[in-house]
Amino acid sequence: MPGPFIEDAQIDHARKLADEIVNPIFDLIRRNTTVSTERTVLRFFGISGAGARGVPLANLMVDKLKAAGVLNKGAAYWYGRALHLGAKSPLEAVERLTALPTEKLGPLPAEQEQNLREEVRAEARAAMEDLKSRVAQRNALREQFPMSPAPHKYVIVATGNIYDDVDQARAAAQAGADVIAVIRSTAQSLLDYVPHGATTEGYGGTYATQENFRIMREALDEESRKLKRYIQLTNYSSGLCMSEIAFCAAFEKLDMLLNDAMYGILFRDINMRRTFIDQYFSRRICAAAGIIINTGEDNYITTADAYDAAHTVIASQFINECFAKRAGLKDWQLGIGHSYEIDPYRDDTLLLELSQAMLVRRCFPNAPLKYMPPTKHKETDIFFSHAYDVMADLVAIWTRQGIQLLGMMTEAMHTPLLADRYVALKSASYIHRAARGIDEEFTVREDGKIANRAREVFGQAMKLLQECRDEGMVAAIGKGHFGDVKREETGGKGLDGVLEKAPDYFNPFLDLLEAA
Repeated sequence: MPGPFIEDAQIDHARKLADEIVNPIFDLIRRNTTVSTERTVLRFFGISGAGARGVPLANLMVDKLKAAGVLNKGAAYWYGRALHLGAKSPLEAVERLTALPTEKLGPLPAEQEQNLREEVRAEARAAMEDLKSRVAQRNALREQFPMSPAPHKYVIVATGNIYDDVDQARAAAQAGADVIAVIRSTAQSLLDYVPHGATTEGYGGTYATQENFRIMREALDEESRKLKRYIQLTNYSSGLCMSEIAFCAAFEKLDMLLNDAMYGILFRDINMRRTFIDQYFSRRICAAAGIIINTGEDNYITTADAYDAAHTVIASQFINECFAKRAGLKDWQLGIGHSYEIDPYRDDTLLLELSQAMLVRRCFPNAPLKYMPPTKHKETDIFFSHAYDVMADLVAIWTRQGIQLLGMMTEAMHTPLLADRYVALKSASYIHRAARGIDEEFTVREDGKIANRAREVFGQAMKLLQECRDEGMVAAIGKGHFGDVKREETGGKGLDGVLEKAPDYFNPFLDLLEAA
């Protein structure tokens, strides 16, 4: 493992700075809610269907409450009012609320108000128990069929058709994959609703829907039993529906979610306030469901130079970790993201990549870490491309990454074929098998290139953290410090879905998740 070229006190100071950076943002999170957070609350209560033209019922109800100017009391409260009016089911609750002039519903007598909230809290507790039982089913299967040793080999399927994805996922598992990730359809991040049902058409990926999650989880559970090796399932909880997708994933027993505190802001131009609020509730759900999150710092060095911007990855990782810990996530759930994206024509690239990966492992010794393959500098020379991917395999096993997304030799040419995925899995298995334990055989020189580069990058990261603390996270993002992308606090998509909470705001699920 990497030597002590960064002192514990320095790492502790970085965490202290990260904590001070996120403090003002948590003031924003505590004061506000969003339409997507409120839709998630309704999904917890079982409102998961769709109405006319496929519009999700949760959207119909929340849009109605927002238009009436009363959503700031919380969707859970109005769900309780619908029950108080005689609704016998979640669907009937939606029908009653969308049919009534909600803004004219006056306050209830104090005793009725108290009873209403207690009844809704009881329903919320029952819903949480149901979720826990589903998570327990997943965990039992994981215990019955232990996973392969880390790094867990992670591959992507993304045909656009969930049923074709299942065939590809089964083939990948049979070839040695430990984790199957289903990429979302292009630009789903920008949809302010979660599509309903199974989907067979998608561009650049497959829509993330609760039914698609169920179909793939069922198939991988069956494959796990056949292979006697648990296969993990991953999807994406980002964009305008972060917490809704987190709920769907938790309910359908997924193992991981790509979930980042800043990715949507930087790379999908989603409003800053909306993202910070939604990521908190989504991560509370992940914490309760035992889901591992994958953060997105690897994206910074696809838009910025991997050598020059290496310190921004480290700084962001500390900030992402702080957001995650504040949401109740444990170290074992932090798939901190980084990537082998350095220019292959630069000298000493293997040493530089070992230095960066060792530094990440040194800073986050108890996190699984999520290591990404080279993509930015891939070439259509498939032999070179394959060798480039194998170098990432070596770094992964040397630095004890927990999760490794495998590169494909034809990645620069087209969506990888089944054969490309097979070759990537075969090569990674060979490297992991051949080099396991290599970290225990070599000691990093304190005055060598690896250690000096790590100290340099960490020092730059500390300066950036200090600047973020002094000027604020909003200003740092506005200056383009992360990924060379600049965003404004009131810019981007989704700001109109942010609402300041009423003094009597009611969200029993958030209360239960925070209490846990």
